[in-house]
Amino acid sequence: MDPLGDRISRFLAAPSYAVVGASDDKHKYGHKVYRNYLAHQKKAYPVNPNVKTVMGNSAFPDLTSLPEKVESVSIITPPAVTEKVIDEAVKVGIKNIWIQPGAESDSAIRKAEEAGINVIHGGPCILVVMGYSEV
Repeated sequence: MDPLGDRISRFLAAPSYAVVGASDDKHKYGHKVYRNYLAHQKKAYPVNPNVKTVMGNSAFPDLTSLPEKVESVSIITPPAVTEKVIDEAVKVGIKNIWIQPGAESDSAIRKAEEAGINVIHGGPCILVVMGYSEV
């Protein structure tokens, strides 16, 4: 398998996920990514400090507030927020991070890689890889 394919496989093999930037706004990618996990019967937690729920499920303000430790995190936030999320992910021991297009920050990517985290960035969108459907 190619290196990117291997990184994606490791990410998707996690038993549970967090979606940082999850939203109830159906037009935002944070909503689409969270909904995509649920549509594929994946256990996923919405992370957004500005809302109480996403799609009727309790939202969490940060990774440290999750009810269980997750291995994989999708990040759909502005780059400056991504940098803070990476700092928190390193502290809580996240193994895999998928930084969605538009959320990338060179310093965040470098910091995650230096911490030994499997980082996916620079192109593939999880919605394409998992086969997202609007239906």
